[in-house]
Amino acid sequence: MNTHPYLRAYMAGAFLPTLVLPLMLTLFIVLRIVLEWPVPIEQAMIFPMAIVPSLFGLWNMLWLASHGRTGVPIGLQGAVLPVLMAPLGGLVACHFGVLQFEPHGVVWFQAVHLPYALLAVGWLAAMAGYYLVWKYLVGFLNRVLGIA
Repeated sequence: MNTHPYLRAYMAGAFLPTLVLPLMLTLFIVLRIVLEWPVPIEQAMIFPMAIVPSLFGLWNMLWLASHGRTGVPIGLQGAVLPVLMAPLGGLVACHFGVLQFEPHGVVWFQAVHLPYALLAVGWLAAMAGYYLVWKYLVGFLNRVLGIA
């Protein structure tokens, strides 16, 4: 099964966020409408739902193309993805007024204040989470599709 390995890599990478993001959106909408949470979180979900599945797929294609030469494990490649996604998401959020930078932290939706220390811990946790997701879930999908 050596036909179209990059298409299979894209599908394996895009599968997980395509499955999880609509579930997260449902949870956030329930929080917003049923529990009347005052933060319009669904506005922040538009960017991830539009870009994350494609980015996961392209990132997996990049891993497939470079793995033979570099030997970088898939988990390590996945852990680097938040380093690209967080600044891109922050830039888009700042552009649309969802996120503001202040001297001691960031303000999200003019309602939630996050200190920079907590943001750094969250970023490291995201990198660890992405490492595990890519090592075990995306790696498993790559093996199932015969590209790992």
